[in-house]
Amino acid sequence: MLLRRRAVDKLGQLCDVSNWLFTDEALQQATAASVALHRANRLASGPRGPDVLVHDATCSIGTELAALRGFASRTVGSDIDPVRLAMARHNLGAAADLCRADALHPVTRDTVVVVDPARRSGGRRRFRLADYQPGLGQLLDSYRGRDFVIKCAPGIDFNQVRGLGFDAEIEVTSYRGSVREACLWSAELADPGVRRRASMLDSAEQITDAEPDDCPVRPAGRWIIDPDGAVVRAGLVRHYGARHGLWQLDPDIAYLSGDRLPPTVRGFEVLEQLTFDERRLRQALSALDCGALEILVRGVQVDPDALRRRLRLRGSRPLSVVITRIGSGPTSHAVAFACRPSW
Repeated sequence: MLLRRRAVDKLGQLCDVSNWLFTDEALQQATAASVALHRANRLASGPRGPDVLVHDATCSIGTELAALRGFASRTVGSDIDPVRLAMARHNLGAAADLCRADALHPVTRDTVVVVDPARRSGGRRRFRLADYQPGLGQLLDSYRGRDFVIKCAPGIDFNQVRGLGFDAEIEVTSYRGSVREACLWSAELADPGVRRRASMLDSAEQITDAEPDDCPVRPAGRWIIDPDGAVVRAGLVRHYGARHGLWQLDPDIAYLSGDRLPPTVRGFEVLEQLTFDERRLRQALSALDCGALEILVRGVQVDPDALRRRLRLRGSRPLSVVITRIGSGPTSHAVAFACRPSW
């Protein structure tokens, strides 16, 4: 019953999953419904259009296939694990086209191949690209020259991926405030000239490295913005700033600032700025009647939980403090901004 409740929250947008079969590990590995639907919609809106044929070569319990049903003209699923395949058969019904196959040995032609290599084993994450099951390099070799989409961990090293010979688009997707995955899109499926994309499902906004990145560096304005994690991971902070008329506090730090907030974005209204010093920060926050405190840190070695305990705040007002480094070399210094969160 616990797995079923978790499944409804994670996969309920796909269909009625109340009678689906799961294991704990399979549910952890399954793509959240919103992310899977986003990918399915993108495939159907891409160069092949709604007539796209999709082969999920690591179909597991059937999540991606359930998302693709409403978008692709036909889907095929395969998996090397007979137990996962049996679960997919139960979950998707007898009409689903399923077969047992090794993802490293293609069994379809003229399809877009979707692959989600296992990145967990025994409840532990695999971080090395070679430790994926199958390994990422092996997958790229197996499907070179084919149209494919390969899901990866959100923290992948882009340079390592490029070192494996992949030179097309890497999409980073966030949902419910956290980065969920990085996804490799073969050149034929990507927009021309795009090598990095951030897709923020909460705000339905996408941004790519093909857009302008003219983002100046200035002192803080009225608001400080901590960009969505997908923007940061995709290396598109400057592009995001240029789109929304924002600027950077420092060229090497991901915080942005502006006099207006982008639509639907949470920001931090600057109440006071000071050189970071715990005693001075405590005094400033006490004067602002701060009680509950949210601490955001970039570029400075600070443990937010430990700092919060040491500040011993007793006020009634919920505030935020943004701590960051400004400048480089001998002029580098830590700055703290006491802020009112927009929401």
